[in-house]
Amino acid sequence: MAKVQPLPGAASPSPSPYSSSDEQRSRQTYTVWMKSLVFNGNGCTVYTADGGVAFRVDNYGCRGGREAFFMDRAGNTLIRIRRKGFGMFRRWWEVCRVAGEDDEATPWFSVRRAEKGGAAVTMHGGAGTCFRVDGCCARKSDYRVTGGGAVVAEVARKQTAAGVVLGEDVLSLTVGPEVDHLLVLGLVVVRGLMNRSL
Repeated sequence: MAKVQPLPGAASPSPSPYSSSDEQRSRQTYTVWMKSLVFNGNGCTVYTADGGVAFRVDNYGCRGGREAFFMDRAGNTLIRIRRKGFGMFRRWWEVCRVAGEDDEATPWFSVRRAEKGGAAVTMHGGAGTCFRVDGCCARKSDYRVTGGGAVVAEVARKQTAAGVVLGEDVLSLTVGPEVDHLLVLGLVVVRGLMNRSL
């Protein structure tokens, strides 16, 4: 399988991008290709800065389906994302952590559309709304995730080292320090599902 080449100066990859150890304290860049690795599937693939596959997402159904599975490169499900509610304005997405194959999914956070084309993220069992996705409902590829008044992650169309901007389905995701990478990646997937780009 061909690798996606990193931009010069991209952060070096960490061995486990979804753990909560040292790599959570440093900035990291991912490439998100809004295409599934499964033939005729709908999803996306997340690559590390060195071009290796880090995660993949599939909903095994039609584009914009009600459920998607976020997996590591070995195919183990890490989070499950489900669309809840009915109608255009009563819809939200629930994201659950999955500990193992036989374990039940534990509700983690939910995402709802908010004012000015954004989305509000509410953590289960605690802090209320603590993250926001700005530009969530726009058709543009560029958007930000903010938390506590600061930008914690940014998404933009990927550029090659020569400065060529790639297609709208190839994105560069930069995650700031002290942020749960899996949470941010889950938000990128929910944003894709909201806009029917998965």
